[in-house]
Amino acid sequence: MSVRDLVTAAAARLAEAGVASPRVDAELLVAHVLGVPRGRLPLADPPDAAQRGALDALVARRAAREPLQHLLGSAVLGPVEVAVGPGVFVPRPETETLLAWALEQPADVVVDLCTGTGALALAIARERPAATVHAVEVDPGALPWAERNLAGSGVVLHAADVTAPGVLAGLDGTVDLVVANPPYVPTGVAVPPEVDADPAGAVFAGPDGLAVIRPLTALAHRLLRPGGAVGVEHDDSHPAAVRDVLAGAGFAEVRTLTDLAGRPRVAVGHRA
Repeated sequence: MSVRDLVTAAAARLAEAGVASPRVDAELLVAHVLGVPRGRLPLADPPDAAQRGALDALVARRAAREPLQHLLGSAVLGPVEVAVGPGVFVPRPETETLLAWALEQPADVVVDLCTGTGALALAIARERPAATVHAVEVDPGALPWAERNLAGSGVVLHAADVTAPGVLAGLDGTVDLVVANPPYVPTGVAVPPEVDADPAGAVFAGPDGLAVIRPLTALAHRLLRPGGAVGVEHDDSHPAAVRDVLAGAGFAEVRTLTDLAGRPRVAVGHRA
């Protein structure tokens, strides 16, 4: 069976299972099994029997809606690839919007709250090597992934709760940029099967989805110097509510950014 036939068959199986991007997922799985970049699939040698067996097993798991990134063992955000697996929230394409905005901000000191895998902090550190970047995570299941991904990067990892009083008090008023991709889905909202594989504490945040964003915003205001910038990813159902939270915490120039699909996903502002 040719590589093209393998991709076509895998994509059909994934489409039947309701996977949102069956062709892309199929290509990535085939490339993973063959050990080649996705862009070089047309040049790859036909798979042997062992590779076909391995691919069949992976496609079956993906058809059962196991996250693609768990099968690949990694996820990409901007310029970085991080290790992922059970116990940590998988970075999503929506966060590319927050990253792009963050890289437009002049910043010598950056704090990434609710870092999860560490992907956002790592991407900022990679693109801004002169900056001092701090990352904060409280979940004991996520911390080993952040430690692994941030090792040797220069990012300072803090095991701390962003909702706790006094967290990172030593940085008060010294930070230029705060970014966060916190849990923000309202409790009880139905999510795709892939999201069910993420830790619930990294996804859901109270009845209105703002249980973490409220104290996190107050923390960001305390950390930032006057004029410093904050960017917070949020659910696309409550852009106005998050803007109100930022404005109520003392941020000015508050506005909403849309993701690549045109959905309102990031609130940004500056400390007055």
